Amino acid sequence: MVIGVPKEIKNNENRVALTPAGVAEFRRFGHTVYVQVNAGVESGFEDEEYIDAGAVMLPTIEDVYGISEMIMKVKEPIASEYNLIKEDQLLFTYFHFASSEELTHAMIERKAVCLAYETVEKTDRSLPLLIPMSEVAGRMAVQEGAKYLEKPQKGRGILLGGVPGVKPAHVLILGGGIVGTQAAKMAAGLGAHVTIMDISLPRLRYLSDIMPENVDTLMSNEYSIREAVKHSDLIIGAVLIPGAKAPHLITREMLKLMRPGTVLVDVAVDQGGCIETCVPTTHENPTYVIDNVVHYCVANMPGAVPYTSTVALTNATLTYALQLANKGWQKACRDNDELKRGLNVVNGKIVYKGVADAFGLPLNDVNELLQREEEEIDY
Repeated sequence: MVIGVPKEIKNNENRVALTPAGVAEFRRFGHTVYVQVNAGVESGFEDEEYIDAGAVMLPTIEDVYGISEMIMKVKEPIASEYNLIKEDQLLFTYFHFASSEELTHAMIERKAVCLAYETVEKTDRSLPLLIPMSEVAGRMAVQEGAKYLEKPQKGRGILLGGVPGVKPAHVLILGGGIVGTQAAKMAAGLGAHVTIMDISLPRLRYLSDIMPENVDTLMSNEYSIREAVKHSDLIIGAVLIPGAKAPHLITREMLKLMRPGTVLVDVAVDQGGCIETCVPTTHENPTYVIDNVVHYCVANMPGAVPYTSTVALTNATLTYALQLANKGWQKACRDNDELKRGLNVVNGKIVYKGVADAFGLPLNDVNELLQREEEEIDY
């Protein structure tokens, strides 16, 4: 198969979809890999490293899209890329369709095959291609939150861990999944007083067992959230419904209950956000203030630490990408239910329920489409 790796062009997105080590693995199985010039530079990988691994470098993004059967990316295509995408071309990347109707309709129109990292799902409901970036984002949420609590950043002027004789900051984390767990570990390690909320009692029991003494667990409901925000200095939204729009757990009205300079970090913003007043921001302009509350809503947080993020992402995606390349996407998805669950749009048809529900669009049976593909190939 011919694999293409374009340079990411979303604002301040410094990651790249494939390391030179990943290129070498594709080459070991006889595949051809085209990488756009300078695609990996911001992640710490020079063009020479890709060439040494067996990649062919191409000067423009148009060249990469034009020659490739499978495009590997980090972030969803943006408007300037839409017309580069060809019918039947496989795109393997983060899409987060439920948060963008424009992107959804664009991919339907292009009749591409869109396999989303974030909905590849194991039988235990874990999301293996989302986990590494969730780990990075969870840890970064505390790192960034601590920075924006500083007074020059319009925060409350509180040191997260306090000092002897001065109480530490209160950190509230909504969601006890991968993001929430990593955020709690980081905040607790810095000495903050942490409350982590979730709707699952088994999950709360687990977190209670593994977390240090400065982490409390609390059942999540509207009343508890409303009370907790009154006393929190840093609030991290870490709620995920795979492939679907995140619920608004913090409403605009609740901002009035918060103390001036409270910081909100919405890690779910690329799925629509779990804080009603959060809209996507960039690393260039990461924050804004509403009702004296600082909002940090960067949609590609791991892009700020691209070396760590790129290596972690390739570690997770490469096994699946090799299956797609070795077998073709149709057979790979028939053979592997985890990959099949990653299919969101196939040749102009939505096959993922969360995306169809988000925009009231028809849902197609993915098994029927795969069967049809198999029959056409056999023919």
